[in-house]
Amino acid sequence: MAERVHPADSPPESGQFSGNFSSGEFPKKPAPPPSTYVIQVPKDQIYRVPPPENAHRLQYLSRKKTNRSSCRCCFCSLLAAIFILAVLAGISLAVLYLVFRPEAPKYSVEGFSVSGINLTSSSPISPKFNVTVRSRNGNGKIGIYYEEGSTVDVYYNDVDLCNGVLPAFYQPAKNVTVVKTALTGSKIQLTTAIRKEMRNELSKKTMPFKLRIKAPVKIKVGSVKTWAITVKVNCDVTVDKLTAPSKVVSTKCSHDVDLW
Repeated sequence: MAERVHPADSPPESGQFSGNFSSGEFPKKPAPPPSTYVIQVPKDQIYRVPPPENAHRLQYLSRKKTNRSSCRCCFCSLLAAIFILAVLAGISLAVLYLVFRPEAPKYSVEGFSVSGINLTSSSPISPKFNVTVRSRNGNGKIGIYYEEGSTVDVYYNDVDLCNGVLPAFYQPAKNVTVVKTALTGSKIQLTTAIRKEMRNELSKKTMPFKLRIKAPVKIKVGSVKTWAITVKVNCDVTVDKLTAPSKVVSTKCSHDVDLW
């Protein structure tokens, strides 16, 4: 027996839409899911520029960013200038070195006469040293001005026995200059241990001393003189006795330069 199908249960024909569209009503928007909020803001309250009460804050922040950018640019420019000056200075020094081929002077002790040291008494001593120093300038185009303000000291171990100065003089290129200076000390108190040690050295005819020289010099290149440079000369000198004339047994000198 065949079943009747009610027209309402049959699927919609082609060109028809389900729902109540024939009445002209559109379906309602689905409700938002739970915990979801929809905020509607009136169009006249949407600002393209900050509101008047916040305008001063925007102006302050904008000015602050501009100042930071200016400071950053100045700092970068300063670094660039320092780098360029350093490169130019390096190039200039390299050119001067290649042109003049500078070499350091060589120093040696030619004479070292000692007197005024009595090791048999505990009384203070007043030693005297006559020192002869030889300076050789092997540069072909560089002269050296030895300025006033030098110091010369003689030590035994760490005891400063006497002091003096070098005379001021000019040493031209390719020149050897011999300088003599007299050094004196006054009321130097030696400990018992130092006296005993010096007597032992004297018995072997190998009395060691240390000569320390500090001299301000200026280098002359052509017609140009540099700023004052400090030359430090350190010499280990050994003599055979503590009375004049004493003989230099051995000597060894080294030097250092302070450019500033």
